[in-house]
Amino acid sequence: MIEKVREFEYTLEDFNCLRKISNQHSGIMVPDDKFDMFYSRLSKRVRMLGFSRFKQYCDYLHSYPDQEFTQFINAVTTNLTSFFRENHHFDYLSQSLLPELLKKNQAQRQIKVWSAGCSTGEEPYSIAMALMENIPEDWAIKILATDLDTNVLSTAAEAIYPLDKVAAIGEQRLHRWFQKGVGAQNNKVRVKSSLRRLIHFAPLNLMQEWPMKGGFDFIFCRNVLIYFDRDTKSQLANRYAGLLREGGHLFIGHSESLHQLDTPFTLIGNTIYKKTAL
Repeated sequence: MIEKVREFEYTLEDFNCLRKISNQHSGIMVPDDKFDMFYSRLSKRVRMLGFSRFKQYCDYLHSYPDQEFTQFINAVTTNLTSFFRENHHFDYLSQSLLPELLKKNQAQRQIKVWSAGCSTGEEPYSIAMALMENIPEDWAIKILATDLDTNVLSTAAEAIYPLDKVAAIGEQRLHRWFQKGVGAQNNKVRVKSSLRRLIHFAPLNLMQEWPMKGGFDFIFCRNVLIYFDRDTKSQLANRYAGLLREGGHLFIGHSESLHQLDTPFTLIGNTIYKKTAL
């Protein structure tokens, strides 16, 4: 077996140190097969800080976690998303949940949503489109969108995307909800302000305090639970339940499940759960 030639000295001990830090600060579990990925993702930081070995970077993270952890987690987290990803969730939202909420919330005429793990913004903007297309104009829509990665939050708030990101949306939606760029931006689009104003983007580490007060009608937390161990998944699901209104809904990712976890949720559809009394 030919050993890889690397710019920086990098050992299994370094990798174990880094994934332990990841777990301690964010709850994210890093599997063994991410060894090479951690090297490639973090080499830029090691180079920028003037280190020659990953052990120096590990020591630096231990010594200055407040200064460096955000850069570290931004580098190693994966953000794969798209508009209307897992479209069955949005079909259920439009065809079943929103008609239910129009009756249930008639008095306050408001819908409140949380997109937890919003990545570069495609998910909360998709939610906003679905809501705007299906509820009366005089209703209030409040969408909180959070992520651990501050880089993707900046992209989400800017709301500018290459054309290939919106290729599958459809011409009608594209015209209604996006502005086409001109000149140097002619290969890009920006989400219109009528959608942007509905969403508040904020950084949030799910392992720390949650400042929001709750009262959400539904929560999207998709492809997030896969990063955590069983106990943490259960803890998170119960914390979500505490912020949902009675009968509120939780949408999770296609490879995730709350099966055999002690939570107040009942599975009602394909990775769609409803909060019910225990």
